Amino acid sequence: MRLFVALDIAEDVRTRIQDFVHDFSPSAPEIRWMHPQSLHVTLKFIGEKSNESLESIKRALSFVASPPLTLNFRGYGFSPGPKRPSIFWIGIDGGESLISLAASVEQALIPAGVTAENHRFRPHITLARSGSNRKRHNRANHHRAGHYRADHCFRQLQEKLAAAPPPEFGTMSARDFFLYESRLSAEGSDYTKIERFVFGESMAAN
Repeated sequence: MRLFVALDIAEDVRTRIQDFVHDFSPSAPEIRWMHPQSLHVTLKFIGEKSNESLESIKRALSFVASPPLTLNFRGYGFSPGPKRPSIFWIGIDGGESLISLAASVEQALIPAGVTAENHRFRPHITLARSGSNRKRHNRANHHRAGHYRADHCFRQLQEKLAAAPPPEFGTMSARDFFLYESRLSAEGSDYTKIERFVFGESMAAN
């Protein structure tokens, strides 16, 4: 099973993001936009793990403690950079508390056999990636044209964003986080919450 740890998003923030996607996605139809209901704030990508390791992962996460977090969702960016982007994301300001939570999750998972990352945690929400949601009847043609279409769409998106005010998506308070399973399909990824963990509690809560 493919696992990751993430914060859920408050519905009012999700609604503002959904409205933003509704307004801007028509300018970039050839890139793959994430469905707003699947959005989350990733704290740690775990990767493929066996069913046998699931209980040790859940137990490790049950000891992660944190004060409630205030998250402000604003701004946007492109990775790996604006000149040749493959990912469009919106920013998150959670201060040192959010960075500390991600570090605590990472450290807690090491005894459960999860490898630590070697780069700094940078909170964000991915809204779109290179690729298309359309059915691919001719994969060879799609592969040849894919890079051009993505570059063109990202440029169109950047032009429209530059003409609009910097986006603000709102603020929320987070008091829990979740262990998710990700299942890949031809239509994208489906996310299922496996377990909920409340900040400051020593055991997982459902």
